[in-house]
Amino acid sequence: MAKSFSVGNRESKLLSKIESSKTRERDRAINAVRDNIESLSNKVSMRLVETGLVETVSKNAIQEQIGKCLDTLCRAEAFDIDFKIAPFRTLVPNPNVVSLYLTAYIVETLINHKDVIDIFGSDDDIYFCIQKETAAFMDKSH
Repeated sequence: MAKSFSVGNRESKLLSKIESSKTRERDRAINAVRDNIESLSNKVSMRLVETGLVETVSKNAIQEQIGKCLDTLCRAEAFDIDFKIAPFRTLVPNPNVVSLYLTAYIVETLINHKDVIDIFGSDDDIYFCIQKETAAFMDKSH
C-alpha cells in the first residue's frame, strides 16, 4: 500500500520562498535588459557571428532581429516566456531566462530568417555563447 505524504506548513513556506526567488531573479534579468536592448543585441549578435555559430549576409539584420526578440521578451507574460523556453528548460541546471529565451528564438525562429545562411553548433553551444554576453551585461548593470 502506498504511503500518502502531505506537505506541511514548513515545507510550503520553503517552496514558496524558492519559487519567489526564481520569480524575482527572472524579473531582475528582464528589467536589466529592458533599458539596454540595443547594446545587448549588438553584443550577442556580434559574438554569435564572430564565433561562427551564425553565418549571415548581414550582421545588422541579425542584431535587429535579436533586438526585436529582446523587446518581445520584455513585454511578454510569464506564461508566454515559459511556453517559448519549455523545450530548452533542461539545457542547463539553472538557466538564465534571457539567454534561454534568445537560444530558443535563434534555434526555432532566426534560422528561417532570409539573411541567415546557417546556424552551427549545438543548442548548448548557442546558449553558452549568449550566456557569456548576458552574464557580462548583467554584472555591469548592477
